[in-house]
Amino acid sequence: MTPAEIAAYIDHTALKPETRAVQIDALCAEAASHGFKSVCVNALHVPRAVKALAQSDVLVCTVVGFPLGASPSEVKAAEARWAIAQGAREIDMVIPVGALIDGDLDAVREDIATVKAACGPLCLKVILETCLLTGAQIATGCHLAKDAGADFVKTSTGFSSGGATIEAVSLMRKTVGPEMGVKASGGISTTAEALAMIAAGASRIGASKSLAIIGA
Repeated sequence: MTPAEIAAYIDHTALKPETRAVQIDALCAEAASHGFKSVCVNALHVPRAVKALAQSDVLVCTVVGFPLGASPSEVKAAEARWAIAQGAREIDMVIPVGALIDGDLDAVREDIATVKAACGPLCLKVILETCLLTGAQIATGCHLAKDAGADFVKTSTGFSSGGATIEAVSLMRKTVGPEMGVKASGGISTTAEALAMIAAGASRIGASKSLAIIGA
């Protein structure tokens, strides 16, 4: 794959709490220059990113219930509605991971469905935090996201004990089939790692080391 082809998979990401306005500006300029699929920023920065990218094809993505997934569903939905009103076009939500581990599947499904209702036709990616789950729990989370109408399943926040793995991405792709997206995120920092995730079934890559991945 060419650098431009890889770039089209990438959500160029800046989600650290200390991220400054000047870093958001740089993130957006890099995304527009290199053709990344989106920038993924905390909701506070959505209006600035939308303004910076108004003349480009780069989407603005934000996170809700992030990074713990422990907010009430209605709060996650409100976050999504606010961000969409500001111009965000993709939402990455974190599920209540403990509920999935407990086997409270109705709660997880309803959590996802509530946020999807707030997103309407816009893209919703569901973060499972795979490093905390067994293979069976990952597969169950994928089924719940699919049942609830989500558009993607995603491995990780990047704020827990581990990030994307080939095994998790492959399992997620096998579980959701070809019609849903799979986003590999967390710890991907080289071209080889990104290509391996794509080969395993990832249709999107979340990365803060995007420039290194495309060799820029």
